[in-house]
Amino acid sequence: MPKKARKEKKPRDKSVFREYFELIAETAVFVFFVMTFVVQAFQIPTGSMETTLLVGDFLLVNKFAYARAVLPLEDKILPKKRLERKDTIVFRFPDDLTKDFVKRVIALEGDTLEIIDKQVFVNGVPMAENYKVHIDRQILPGASEYEYGIRARDNFGPMKIPAGHCFAMGDNRDNSQDSRYWGFLPLTYIKGKPWVIYFSYDAERDAYLKTSAKDRVSKFGRFITKARLNRILHTVK
Repeated sequence: MPKKARKEKKPRDKSVFREYFELIAETAVFVFFVMTFVVQAFQIPTGSMETTLLVGDFLLVNKFAYARAVLPLEDKILPKKRLERKDTIVFRFPDDLTKDFVKRVIALEGDTLEIIDKQVFVNGVPMAENYKVHIDRQILPGASEYEYGIRARDNFGPMKIPAGHCFAMGDNRDNSQDSRYWGFLPLTYIKGKPWVIYFSYDAERDAYLKTSAKDRVSKFGRFITKARLNRILHTVK
């Protein structure tokens, strides 16, 4: 009788460990790509954009919004948003490029900006701003031309915005370190546009400065007890 044919060996399946490892690696690469080129997580640490953005808001920032095209067909495949007045932006702080700020674009390159008794004028026309708030009724005297600082808070300019720059201000006008204090913002410093609030809680003022172990425990407790659920998935305008 013919010898029994040897059973063919079946190829070994991947081990469970290897499958999970590959899945985790692929996910990590995808997350790294997204967080590097597509979105950025950002936390609001101060009240300079109240009441549009609150201390304790956690945002996702669209980094594609104003990105400059690298390839000739990139603008057609991935159309970019044109920077406009009243846009909310995230950018590198000119005085410390390691920090990110969020403000609102008030004037664009070529515009002439002037502030008279807290009212903003762009090219001689008063700007309607239903988003801004004033917490101080006092009106400070104006600053001389090209003089920045607290004296420029309520009366400023007129001043023409140079090419390649814009003028940015916080919505909380009496409590915002912005272009009135540190000058024009280079357009190349803009990182993206705030997109959506993915979490929010009622954080303590200057909570970002409190880094002790006790402060961290207290902050974690506020995540749960002071969560602002009504702000989650709120889109930023």
